[in-house]
Amino acid sequence: MKIDRLIAAVAFVLAMAVSPVLAQPKQPAATAPAQSTANVPESKIALIYSDAFLDAKTGINRFTTLITNLNREFQPRQTELQTLQGKIQALTDDIQKTQPVADPKTIALKQEQLDQLKKDFQRKGEDAQAAYNKKRGEIFSPLQEDIGKALEAYAKAHNINVIIDGSQVPLVYAADALDITRAFINEFNSKNPATAAVTPPN
Repeated sequence: MKIDRLIAAVAFVLAMAVSPVLAQPKQPAATAPAQSTANVPESKIALIYSDAFLDAKTGINRFTTLITNLNREFQPRQTELQTLQGKIQALTDDIQKTQPVADPKTIALKQEQLDQLKKDFQRKGEDAQAAYNKKRGEIFSPLQEDIGKALEAYAKAHNINVIIDGSQVPLVYAADALDITRAFINEFNSKNPATAAVTPPN
């Protein structure tokens, strides 16, 4: 069983409050005519593609550091599972090869060993996956929170009313000028070194 080495795509659909449309009070028909237009605030929309945050070369550096550290921590379990998988395959091949000529009791013993190896592999694989997912959540949650705050600050600093995550929302068309992904990643990396807060507090 292969440990999932890829963090799930991080969804950052940040819709910041837009000033409500200020409509003029409705006028009675017998008096002054109603206003023909409402006071509509200007809205500035931007796009960001959160999938790009995970790119090992051009994404958010702290993600790469966290993933590297996480995979290094779980490498011994991955190696153990690969070793078990090799034993299972070797024993399976041996049973299939010798079954026509070997003593039935010998084959039964080997089959019992194979069944136990498969159970151990499944149990250890499930335990490793659960531990990996738990650890991943612990170390990535603070970073996701930091990115959310940074997106909000970036939007306010650039007078952006709404940021849409193009990695999560299907888009028919969007002008390239709306894409702030690269600019945001560069700014975040410059303000948040890759070595910052790579270990969550106990």
